[in-house]
Amino acid sequence: MAERESAPAVPTLTARQPRAIHSALTVLECVAALGAGVTAREISDALKLPRATTYRLLNLLVEDEYLVRTPDLAGFALGAKVTQLAAVASPVRITTAARLVLAETRSALRGGVHLVLYDHGRVMVADADPDFPLSDELRLVREPARYALGRLAYLESGAHDDITRAAAADLARYGATRQLGENTPGTACVARPIRDVDGRLAAAIGFSGPLRRAQEPEEVLTVLRGAAERLAPLLT
Repeated sequence: MAERESAPAVPTLTARQPRAIHSALTVLECVAALGAGVTAREISDALKLPRATTYRLLNLLVEDEYLVRTPDLAGFALGAKVTQLAAVASPVRITTAARLVLAETRSALRGGVHLVLYDHGRVMVADADPDFPLSDELRLVREPARYALGRLAYLESGAHDDITRAAAADLARYGATRQLGENTPGTACVARPIRDVDGRLAAAIGFSGPLRRAQEPEEVLTVLRGAAERLAPLLT
Protein backbone atom coordinates (compact mmCIF):
# COMPACT_ATOMS: atom_id res chain seq x y z
CA MET A 1 0.00 0.00 0.00
CA ALA A 2 1.40 3.37 -0.99
CA GLU A 3 2.31 5.77 1.76
CA ARG A 4 0.02 8.75 2.19
CA GLU A 5 1.54 11.89 0.74
CA SER A 6 2.55 14.37 3.38
CA ALA A 7 0.61 17.63 3.53
CA PRO A 8 2.41 20.67 2.14
CA ALA A 9 4.15 22.75 4.73
CA VAL A 10 2.16 25.73 5.92
CA PRO A 11 4.15 28.99 6.01
CA THR A 12 4.65 30.32 9.51
CA LEU A 13 4.87 33.92 10.64
CA THR A 14 7.79 35.16 12.67
CA ALA A 15 7.33 37.69 15.43
CA ARG A 16 8.47 40.54 13.16
CA GLN A 17 6.41 39.67 10.08
CA PRO A 18 3.01 41.03 11.25
CA ARG A 19 4.61 44.47 11.71
CA ALA A 20 6.10 44.28 8.20
CA ILE A 21 2.74 43.24 6.74
CA HIS A 22 1.04 46.13 8.51
CA SER A 23 3.65 48.54 7.13
CA ALA A 24 3.17 47.22 3.59
CA LEU A 25 -0.60 47.63 3.83
CA THR A 26 -0.11 51.16 5.14
CA VAL A 27 2.06 51.96 2.11
CA LEU A 28 -0.69 50.64 -0.19
CA GLU A 29 -3.26 52.83 1.57
CA CYS A 30 -0.93 55.83 1.21
CA VAL A 31 -0.52 55.30 -2.55
CA ALA A 32 -4.31 54.98 -2.90
CA ALA A 33 -4.86 58.18 -0.91
CA LEU A 34 -2.17 60.30 -2.61
CA GLY A 35 -2.88 58.99 -6.13
CA ALA A 36 -0.91 57.59 -9.04
CA GLY A 37 2.54 59.13 -9.46
CA VAL A 38 3.27 59.57 -5.74
CA THR A 39 7.00 59.31 -5.07
CA ALA A 40 8.89 57.25 -2.50
CA ARG A 41 9.93 60.43 -0.73
CA GLU A 42 6.34 61.64 -0.47
CA ILE A 43 5.27 58.26 0.94
CA SER A 44 8.16 58.28 3.43
CA ASP A 45 7.28 61.79 4.60
CA ALA A 46 3.54 61.08 4.82
CA LEU A 47 4.01 57.89 6.87
CA LYS A 48 7.04 59.05 8.86
CA LEU A 49 8.88 55.92 7.72
CA PRO A 50 12.65 55.77 7.22
CA ARG A 51 13.60 56.12 3.57
CA ALA A 52 15.35 52.74 3.52
CA THR A 53 12.26 51.00 4.93
CA THR A 54 10.00 52.80 2.45
CA TYR A 55 12.13 51.78 -0.54
CA ARG A 56 12.31 48.19 0.67
CA LEU A 57 8.52 47.96 1.07
CA LEU A 58 7.90 49.64 -2.30
CA ASN A 59 10.26 47.26 -4.09
CA LEU A 60 8.54 44.25 -2.52
CA LEU A 61 5.09 45.54 -3.44
CA VAL A 62 6.20 46.21 -7.03
CA GLU A 63 7.78 42.76 -7.26
CA ASP A 64 4.48 41.18 -6.16
CA GLU A 65 2.46 43.45 -8.52
CA TYR A 66 0.53 45.23 -5.79
CA LEU A 67 2.18 48.43 -7.02
CA VAL A 68 3.61 49.49 -10.39
CA ARG A 69 6.07 52.19 -11.30
CA THR A 70 4.81 55.04 -13.46
CA PRO A 71 6.32 55.13 -16.97
CA ASP A 72 8.78 57.87 -15.99
CA LEU A 73 9.95 55.61 -13.09
CA ALA A 74 9.60 58.55 -10.69
CA GLY A 75 6.44 57.44 -8.90
CA PHE A 76 4.13 54.59 -8.05
CA ALA A 77 0.53 53.55 -8.68
CA LEU A 78 -1.71 50.74 -7.55
CA GLY A 79 -1.03 47.52 -9.41
CA ALA A 80 -3.01 44.75 -11.00
CA LYS A 81 -3.42 42.64 -7.87
CA VAL A 82 -5.02 45.51 -5.96
CA THR A 83 -7.34 46.16 -8.89
CA GLN A 84 -8.30 42.49 -9.07
CA LEU A 85 -9.05 42.38 -5.34
CA ALA A 86 -11.14 45.54 -5.59
CA ALA A 87 -13.05 44.17 -8.57
CA VAL A 88 -13.94 41.01 -6.67
CA ALA A 89 -14.97 42.93 -3.58
CA SER A 90 -16.91 45.62 -5.40
CA PRO A 91 -17.63 45.02 -9.11
CA VAL A 92 -18.12 48.13 -11.20
CA ARG A 93 -21.79 48.64 -12.00
CA ILE A 94 -23.45 51.29 -14.14
CA THR A 95 -27.10 52.10 -14.60
CA THR A 96 -29.36 50.79 -17.32
CA ALA A 97 -29.68 54.33 -18.65
CA ALA A 98 -25.90 54.56 -19.02
CA ARG A 99 -25.83 51.24 -20.85
CA LEU A 100 -28.45 52.51 -23.28
CA VAL A 101 -26.29 55.54 -24.06
CA LEU A 102 -23.35 53.23 -24.72
CA ALA A 103 -25.45 51.01 -26.98
CA GLU A 104 -26.55 54.02 -29.04
CA THR A 105 -22.97 55.29 -29.25
CA ARG A 106 -21.75 51.91 -30.46
CA SER A 107 -24.40 51.91 -33.16
CA ALA A 108 -23.23 55.33 -34.32
CA LEU A 109 -19.53 54.44 -34.45
CA ARG A 110 -18.00 51.51 -36.32
CA GLY A 111 -15.42 50.44 -33.79
CA GLY A 112 -14.96 49.78 -30.10
CA VAL A 113 -16.64 52.06 -27.57
CA HIS A 114 -15.55 51.63 -23.96
CA LEU A 115 -16.40 53.26 -20.64
CA VAL A 116 -13.97 53.59 -17.72
CA LEU A 117 -14.29 55.12 -14.27
CA TYR A 118 -11.49 56.69 -12.23
CA ASP A 119 -10.89 56.33 -8.51
CA HIS A 120 -7.88 58.03 -6.93
CA GLY A 121 -5.89 57.70 -10.13
CA ARG A 122 -6.94 54.10 -10.69
CA VAL A 123 -8.56 53.14 -14.00
CA MET A 124 -11.56 50.82 -13.67
CA VAL A 125 -13.13 49.33 -16.78
CA ALA A 126 -16.89 49.78 -16.34
CA ASP A 127 -18.12 48.57 -19.75
CA ALA A 128 -15.87 47.25 -22.52
CA ASP A 129 -17.34 46.84 -25.98
CA PRO A 130 -18.20 43.13 -26.36
CA ASP A 131 -17.93 43.24 -30.15
CA PHE A 132 -14.60 45.14 -30.22
CA PRO A 133 -12.86 44.16 -26.96
CA LEU A 134 -10.03 46.13 -25.41
CA SER A 135 -6.69 44.85 -26.66
CA ASP A 136 -5.41 44.25 -23.13
CA GLU A 137 -7.68 45.28 -20.26
CA LEU A 138 -5.16 44.32 -17.58
CA ARG A 139 -2.42 46.34 -19.25
CA LEU A 140 -4.71 49.37 -19.39
CA VAL A 141 -5.10 49.14 -15.62
CA ARG A 142 -1.41 48.48 -14.98
CA GLU A 143 0.10 50.87 -17.55
CA PRO A 144 -2.53 53.57 -18.10
CA ALA A 145 -0.16 55.90 -19.92
CA ARG A 146 -0.08 53.50 -22.88
CA TYR A 147 -3.77 54.12 -23.65
CA ALA A 148 -5.89 57.18 -24.38
CA LEU A 149 -8.34 56.15 -21.64
CA GLY A 150 -5.49 55.89 -19.14
CA ARG A 151 -3.71 59.07 -20.18
CA LEU A 152 -6.49 61.21 -18.77
CA ALA A 153 -5.77 59.81 -15.29
CA TYR A 154 -2.02 59.94 -15.94
CA LEU A 155 -2.32 63.65 -16.73
CA GLU A 156 -4.18 64.19 -13.46
CA SER A 157 -1.33 62.50 -11.57
CA GLY A 158 0.97 65.43 -12.34
CA ALA A 159 3.60 63.37 -14.16
CA HIS A 160 5.92 65.32 -16.45
CA ASP A 161 7.19 63.47 -19.52
CA ASP A 162 6.72 63.28 -23.29
CA ILE A 163 3.49 61.29 -22.88
CA THR A 164 1.85 63.89 -20.65
CA ARG A 165 2.99 66.75 -22.86
CA ALA A 166 1.48 65.10 -25.94
CA ALA A 167 -1.70 64.20 -24.04
CA ALA A 168 -2.03 67.76 -22.71
CA ALA A 169 -1.64 69.13 -26.25
CA ASP A 170 -4.36 66.78 -27.54
CA LEU A 171 -6.65 67.68 -24.65
CA ALA A 172 -6.19 71.39 -25.36
CA ARG A 173 -6.81 70.94 -29.10
CA TYR A 174 -9.50 68.28 -29.20
CA GLY A 175 -10.88 68.07 -25.68
CA ALA A 176 -9.71 64.43 -25.72
CA THR A 177 -6.58 62.30 -25.45
CA ARG A 178 -5.28 60.01 -28.19
CA GLN A 179 -2.99 57.03 -28.64
CA LEU A 180 -1.85 56.64 -32.23
CA GLY A 181 -0.68 53.16 -33.19
CA GLU A 182 1.79 52.87 -30.31
CA ASN A 183 0.52 49.51 -29.06
CA THR A 184 -0.78 47.89 -32.26
CA PRO A 185 0.25 49.27 -35.68
CA GLY A 186 -2.66 50.61 -37.67
CA THR A 187 -5.00 51.00 -34.70
CA ALA A 188 -5.52 53.85 -32.25
CA CYS A 189 -7.84 55.15 -29.56
CA VAL A 190 -9.46 58.44 -28.51
CA ALA A 191 -10.84 59.23 -25.05
CA ARG A 192 -13.28 61.97 -24.05
CA PRO A 193 -13.28 62.87 -20.32
CA ILE A 194 -16.43 62.94 -18.19
CA ARG A 195 -16.22 65.29 -15.19
CA ASP A 196 -18.37 65.76 -12.14
CA VAL A 197 -20.06 69.05 -11.17
CA ASP A 198 -16.85 70.22 -9.49
CA GLY A 199 -14.79 69.57 -12.60
CA ARG A 200 -13.04 66.48 -11.26
CA LEU A 201 -12.26 63.65 -13.66
CA ALA A 202 -14.78 60.90 -12.94
CA ALA A 203 -14.96 58.76 -16.08
CA ALA A 204 -14.23 58.66 -19.80
CA ILE A 205 -15.74 57.24 -22.93
CA GLY A 206 -13.31 56.01 -25.52
CA PHE A 207 -13.20 54.83 -29.11
CA SER A 208 -10.75 52.31 -30.53
CA GLY A 209 -10.42 51.62 -34.23
CA PRO A 210 -8.41 52.37 -37.38
CA LEU A 211 -5.50 54.77 -36.99
CA ARG A 212 -6.82 57.26 -39.56
CA ARG A 213 -9.99 57.89 -37.52
CA ALA A 214 -7.90 59.00 -34.53
CA GLN A 215 -5.49 61.04 -36.62
CA GLU A 216 -8.46 63.10 -37.83
CA PRO A 217 -10.81 62.55 -34.86
CA GLU A 218 -13.54 65.13 -35.36
CA GLU A 219 -16.10 62.64 -36.71
CA VAL A 220 -15.51 60.32 -33.76
CA LEU A 221 -15.39 63.16 -31.24
CA THR A 222 -18.70 64.60 -32.41
CA VAL A 223 -20.34 61.37 -31.25
CA LEU A 224 -18.23 60.98 -28.09
CA ARG A 225 -18.93 64.55 -26.94
CA GLY A 226 -22.66 63.98 -27.11
CA ALA A 227 -22.35 60.66 -25.30
CA ALA A 228 -20.15 62.16 -22.59
CA GLU A 229 -22.69 64.94 -21.94
CA ARG A 230 -25.49 62.39 -21.57
CA LEU A 231 -23.41 60.07 -19.38
CA ALA A 232 -22.15 62.74 -16.96
CA PRO A 233 -25.33 62.99 -14.84
CA LEU A 234 -25.68 59.20 -14.88
CA LEU A 235 -22.16 58.54 -13.55
CA THR A 236 -21.29 61.46 -11.27
